[in-house]
This record gives sequence, C-alpha cells and structure tokens, in this order.
Amino acid sequence: MAAVKTAAHFAAKFEALGSAPRLMIVRHLLAAHPDGLYVHELQSELGIAPSTLSHHLEKLKQQALVNVERQGTFLKYRADSEGLQEVLGFLFAECCTRNRAVEPAKVVSCC
Repeated sequence: MAAVKTAAHFAAKFEALGSAPRLMIVRHLLAAHPDGLYVHELQSELGIAPSTLSHHLEKLKQQALVNVERQGTFLKYRADSEGLQEVLGFLFAECCTRNRAVEPAKVVSCC
C-alpha cells in the first residue's frame, strides 16, 4: 500500500519551486527534456552566478524535482518528470477532478 503524502511533503516541493530563478531552471530543463542541460548551459542561458545556480539546483534536487548526472568533469541536470508529475497531480486531483474548480482543458492550454 502506497504511503499517503502529507501537505508538508508537498509544501516542501512548492517551497523549492517558490522562486523565480528555480522556476526558470525547471522550465529550461523541461524544454530540454529528456536530454537535459549542463550546468554551464543553464548558467549561460539564465545569467545566474555559478554559486547561486548551484544553490538553486541543490534545492530542486533535494525535493526530487531535478536529477543530476556526472559526465566526466561536467554535471548534467534533467527535470525529474516523476517528481514534477507528483506535484502537478497533487493540484490536479483537487482542482480539476474532484470539484472541477478549473476545467482540465484550461490547465493544459494555460501556458
């Protein structure tokens, strides 16, 4: 039987996503999915200082929203599709399936 995830579990994930730079990192990684991006590519595209980018990536990794793979001396990050699906599923379950506060088609076409 699967463990029921608590609100605190999801709050930590939303906290990790709760900054503009981290949201942009996730969007860039999703755009590059499934290949991912090297740290220097993210840094170049987003213009974030290396130490700051490292901090943001670590926060996202701790919450299973991104994955990292070492390739020689480089780190390649990918969006963790399962972790992101879990977050979206948490919202979708309430807003779009149980009480229809938002029509599912509007969620898909919003962005």
